[in-house]
Parts: sequence; structure tokens; C-alpha cells
Amino acid sequence: MNIEIWSIGKENDKFIDDGVRHYFKKTQPWNPVTLVTMQLPKKLATTDITRTKQQEEEMLLKKLQPHHYLILMDEKGKLLTSEQWAQNIQQCMNMGTKTLVLLIGGAYGVSDTIKAKANQCWSLSKLVFPHQLVRLILAEQVYRSFSILNNSPYHHS
Repeated sequence: MNIEIWSIGKENDKFIDDGVRHYFKKTQPWNPVTLVTMQLPKKLATTDITRTKQQEEEMLLKKLQPHHYLILMDEKGKLLTSEQWAQNIQQCMNMGTKTLVLLIGGAYGVSDTIKAKANQCWSLSKLVFPHQLVRLILAEQVYRSFSILNNSPYHHS
């Protein structure tokens, strides 16, 4: 199963990139993980929140494929423990999921259409984090999940 972290927004600062690459490298023996950063072209930039969400929706719908299992990351989503993350990832693998997509929406969230397309909606915390930090946290949690599934000593329960 491929795992892709999709994130709408600007490219990472170097320290975030370094951290994301660090966790992807550690996860590689068990499962490939990639980061896909998407940004609207500057010519489409607008201060209209509704229009921005609509443009982001169009961009996401073009990228979303039938073989994708979409998990939306949202502060209003379901809070899971690390063990539950691991169990959910294992369930996706057991279902034969080709590509698991963890989506970090834009600055204003995602449209109702994208929410409806999501197979699940998870939350990392009741707190709101900057997108770049969420990318790093997701990279670490994916690694943690695979360390749990493979009985690695990284996670202490």
C-alpha cells in the first residue's frame, strides 16, 4: 500500500523538509510514504474564502482517484490514539487499499464536497497547527504506526 500525505499550501521550510524526510526514510523498510504539496497558481489567488475553497476542491477532485482511500485531517475529526492509528492503517492494508491519502486541507479547511468524499476524518488534536508542522507530525505518526505494527521499540505504550 502506498501512503501519500497531501497538503494544500506553500512548500516546506528546510527544517520541516528535513524532519519529514527523516521519518519517511525510517518508514521506508516497511512502507513507502510520500508528501504531495499542492498550491493554487498565483493567478487564482483571491481573498474570497468560498472561492478559494472551491478552487482547492477542483484541484483535489482532479487528483483524487477511485483507488484512493481518503482520510481528511481536521481538528473536528475523530481523535485517535497512536495504537488506533496503527489499527486503522492495518485495516486499510487488509482491505487491499492501493493508496492511502492523508489530506491536510487549505487554510480555510475543505469544501463539503471533499468532506463527503473522505472515507474517514481524523484529528491530531483539538489545537490548530500550521500546515507545515502538521506534515511533520503526520510523517512521525505514520512511522509510529508502522513501528507499532512491526513491534519496533520506538513506541512505548
